[in-house]
Amino acid sequence: MRNQIIHHNFKELNSKLKNIVGNFSSSGVVLGEPSRNTIKLFDLNDLTLNVKSFKKPHFVNQIIYGYFRKSKAQRSYEYATILLEKNVGTPKPIAYFENRNIFGLLDSYYVSEHLNCDLTYRELLTNQNYEDHEGVLRAFTRFTFDLHEKGVYFLDHSPGNTLIKKNSNNYDFFLVDLNRMKFQKMEFNDRMQNFARLTPIKEMVEVMSDEYAKVSGFEYQKVFSSMWGLTEQFQEGFYRKQRLKKQLKFWKK
Repeated sequence: MRNQIIHHNFKELNSKLKNIVGNFSSSGVVLGEPSRNTIKLFDLNDLTLNVKSFKKPHFVNQIIYGYFRKSKAQRSYEYATILLEKNVGTPKPIAYFENRNIFGLLDSYYVSEHLNCDLTYRELLTNQNYEDHEGVLRAFTRFTFDLHEKGVYFLDHSPGNTLIKKNSNNYDFFLVDLNRMKFQKMEFNDRMQNFARLTPIKEMVEVMSDEYAKVSGFEYQKVFSSMWGLTEQFQEGFYRKQRLKKQLKFWKK
């Protein structure tokens, strides 16, 4: 059984979208390195489609996503729609598809318009000499503040999940990988926590703290102390998990 929703602006593509999803494994161009999920690009008329295939959940999650929770594809589609309503940049949502059986969800696909970008936040991490590095970082911070003011808590606010396009002397930002998101009033600690996964580089956190303090009215030292403290906590937890994984791999050998 297949469940599908296609955006009203793209209803005429119904049969072609079905064909793309039905032949996903044998067609399309892979984008990036496949990991848990696979993203492929497809040319359709004058569009380039970005189709994300979510990894088949294990048996328990098949039941959970089939009967109790929305699939990642459905959440991605719905959250993209909400973001656009809030004037937050994200690639246009086109459709989502779910394949199910009596036990629950088998696999799911989120289809959006592919957006070419100039960089992501990751380039600011890997190249400290990137042109207008501080300007991009401050613009990104203002974008994040705008998310917070609009009640958008992007739980996967990490280096690769915001596309950045240069626009004259400014920058436009577009969120991707949308399936983990909340819409709520953002308290101070939530706002600072939202920066924790972005960078371990203290100088970058200082710049973001300075810009966030300017646009929010919060005192700089309060912002920096919280943002940097939460960043350090995240980094410690991240490397603890990495060490544990290495130990487990060693014992498996």
